[in-house]
Amino acid sequence: MSNGETRPDNNGIEQMLARLRANPLVPLLVAGAAVIALVAAMLMWASAPEYRVLYSNLSEADGGRIISELESRAVPYQFSQGGRALMVPGDQVHKLRLQLAEQGLPEGGNVGFQIMDNQAFGISQFAEQVNFQRGLQGELASSIEALGPVSRARVHLAMAKPSVFIRDREPAKASVVLTLEAGRALGNGQVDAIVHMVSSSVPELALEDVTVVDQAGRLLSRPSGSGGGLDGTQLEYVREVERVYRQRIESILAPILGPENVRAQVTAEVNFARREETSERYGPNQGGNPAAVRSSQTRAVYSGGEDLAQGVPGALTNTPPGAAASPVQQGGDDQQDGANTENTEDTSKRLNHEDVINYEVDRNITHVQHERGQVERLSVAVVVDYRDGVNEDGEPTPVPLSDDQLERVNQLARQAMGFSVERGDGLEVVNSPFTRMESEDQQRDWWQDPFWQDFLFSMGRWLLVGLGALLLFLLVLRPMLKRYAGQAPAPVARPAQAPTPAPAAANEAGNEPEPVPRRRRRRSSAYEQNRQDLQDMAQEDPAMVAMIVRNWMNRNE
Repeated sequence: MSNGETRPDNNGIEQMLARLRANPLVPLLVAGAAVIALVAAMLMWASAPEYRVLYSNLSEADGGRIISELESRAVPYQFSQGGRALMVPGDQVHKLRLQLAEQGLPEGGNVGFQIMDNQAFGISQFAEQVNFQRGLQGELASSIEALGPVSRARVHLAMAKPSVFIRDREPAKASVVLTLEAGRALGNGQVDAIVHMVSSSVPELALEDVTVVDQAGRLLSRPSGSGGGLDGTQLEYVREVERVYRQRIESILAPILGPENVRAQVTAEVNFARREETSERYGPNQGGNPAAVRSSQTRAVYSGGEDLAQGVPGALTNTPPGAAASPVQQGGDDQQDGANTENTEDTSKRLNHEDVINYEVDRNITHVQHERGQVERLSVAVVVDYRDGVNEDGEPTPVPLSDDQLERVNQLARQAMGFSVERGDGLEVVNSPFTRMESEDQQRDWWQDPFWQDFLFSMGRWLLVGLGALLLFLLVLRPMLKRYAGQAPAPVARPAQAPTPAPAAANEAGNEPEPVPRRRRRRSSAYEQNRQDLQDMAQEDPAMVAMIVRNWMNRNE
């Protein structure tokens, strides 16, 4: 039974293969469907959208919420970079970011002061302080990420610990880790701006206690006390000063010498020290000028022999004196009496007069505050090319400038730079032939433009699709169509046709024989071949032929 059951199956497969061989239309249809499928696949590949990064380094919770939202919006997505980046079609990136941001996605990343909104009742002071610190770190990181070159930022704060003892106080410190965009870099001025922003946002945080590091581990902030010279802002100011002076010199000399015939370089010494000076000067009174009197004091003391009102006021004072006693007569000459009398008069009459006068002294008080960024010295070098001339043979040749022309160039450069002898400026003008380089088109070729590269890549994909479709038609469909046209099965029942006149009879009638169509010959040969195959099959396996006829009869019933 098994042989009997197996044989009909084999016979059925062989019968099917025979029918496929007998009817070439089926392979043609299969090949045509395969070609259409390949062409459709290539068209889908050519028209596939370009995927770009929507978000990267997402947490698992945020990634799940975003994927659910994308699936609800029927937006295709895929992962790249080892699953760390979520990619969507490039024309929908900005739209999806705005729509997801409206719904608060992604929620991870920087947690700001919104962490303080949902605090449990009775939270401890330590937990509240930690939440405040986390919120401050998140707000600072969000502010730093607003800068163009910064992709992501993390801020670590060590808050200050106050104490009643000065030696136990600990100042605040901060560390900032930056992830920059591809191909972007931060200038010194931008790093200083980040340091100042963090220092101004945290209490008791000094500038030198803020450290900025990029994703490669490079220290971006300048350490305090390193003695590295000027910071980024000061260096930019010096470059700007040098650029302005150089532009002044070249702009005034270019109309005379030509823009390609003059080059200038300026070195500026700028003093960034901040100084305050206070002076007080005193000057003596000049003889011809009236002096200003500050204060004057006069004191006079008089003593004499006249009977003046003396003593204590009262009755005794107003009583007239009695008679004067007679002088004592002593021995001596008249000269001695005269001397005693003169001394008595000198002693009894005396006048003391004292004058104290204080004059104002000249005083000049000057308070000078020196500005930072003052130019202390300029060093300028100017190189002038030879002028175009003609030699004795009439050929063009460079000709040096004359002394008068060089002196005029020197004077113009001095006026343009504001030359100052007191400041110690230096200027050197040199006339020398320039080395002419071969003119090269520095402009980028059109095929290096990203726009044309994208356009050519897109056109190349479509051309590749067209070429693949053409090759499938020429190598697959066209041969099968030719084969089908040459081996098409003839109908079983054919109407009777008039016999073809013999060539001899046609010749006797005087007419050329009508040629038999090629398609008809191919069909007749194919019909004969199929009939011969069927006869051979009936002879080799009559049971299978009988089964096929039986199936036809059952199908007709």
